[in-house]
Amino acid sequence: MSETTLPVASVASSSARGRRARIALRTVQVLLALFYGIASALPKLIGNSYAADAFDKIGWGSAGMYTIGALELAGAVALLIPVLQSVAAVALSALMVGAFFVQVIVFGGENAATPLILIVPLALIARARRGSNADLLRLVRRRA
Repeated sequence: MSETTLPVASVASSSARGRRARIALRTVQVLLALFYGIASALPKLIGNSYAADAFDKIGWGSAGMYTIGALELAGAVALLIPVLQSVAAVALSALMVGAFFVQVIVFGGENAATPLILIVPLALIARARRGSNADLLRLVRRRA
């Protein structure tokens, strides 16, 4: 085995690993976008009775329900836009922190684990895609 074979093989291996990691991360982004868009935002935006009852119990009514639904839908779409993906993950994480506190305070912690579980992949996306923040900042500065 020559000395040059090992580094070439290790570079190819690391390149394949990086590609698999990017594909896995993109898959997680798509799954989260589908979850937030369909399973979470849609019931709020169509006024599902279960969602309406929950927001009435919180004291936010239909205005709060539609607002949270719109924020979730915007976050779901933004997760799929490369320049917005990191910001979207951070914003959805903040929304999940709020959801956690609402679950604990208003609903006695009944589903409090769900928002915490969702924060984990969102944090991974925000960290892995943080380079898109510089791109977004450049776009904003160019337009200003």
